[in-house]
Amino acid sequence: MQWTLVIPLKPLARAKSRLADTADDGLRPGLALAFAQDTVSAALACTAVRDVVVVTDDSVAARELAALGAAIVPDEPLGGLNAALAHGATAVRTVRPDSAVAALNADLPALRPPELARVLDAAAEFPRAFLADAATIGTTLLTARPGQELLPHFGPHSRTRHRDSGAVELGLAAVNSVRQDVDTGDDLRAALALGVGARTATAVERLLIAGQ
Repeated sequence: MQWTLVIPLKPLARAKSRLADTADDGLRPGLALAFAQDTVSAALACTAVRDVVVVTDDSVAARELAALGAAIVPDEPLGGLNAALAHGATAVRTVRPDSAVAALNADLPALRPPELARVLDAAAEFPRAFLADAATIGTTLLTARPGQELLPHFGPHSRTRHRDSGAVELGLAAVNSVRQDVDTGDDLRAALALGVGARTATAVERLLIAGQ
């Protein structure tokens, strides 16, 4: 099964506020963009991915991610993460009603295409499925087979909320790169230990230089 991934990205100036103890206001937008670029690049290189749609109103992010091959959908609802994801999924299925759709976090800088393929192949067995994040509280991926609504419930305690919504939790091992999102300094260090993409590595170098 081939999937269309919907990736939401808030305006870069407001992104990654929980990294304030690691990166100042001038560096966080660049980090957030680098995370998204590495996420999109890895997703597009995945054999199970047909295409990637990014839902964003940030003009810089839209330009940079479109250059990588992502389609851009404006965040017309302006109603937060779940509204953006539902809007993106609707936009995909307006064009291709039979699409298998998955929501993927934009902050997976260590994402590995083969691990993402393993997760998506496992998800294809269920109407809706999700993968918990490394902290086992949130969610990094939510899938919906053709004919199924995405029904995103991202946000605090989304692992429980997605399970309660009827989505099947995927209990896969050795897919750490798909679980390791980055909200805090500790998350960033964990992603670096896994091995991040080139753009995040460059952004972190700037961060380290700025901190000297």
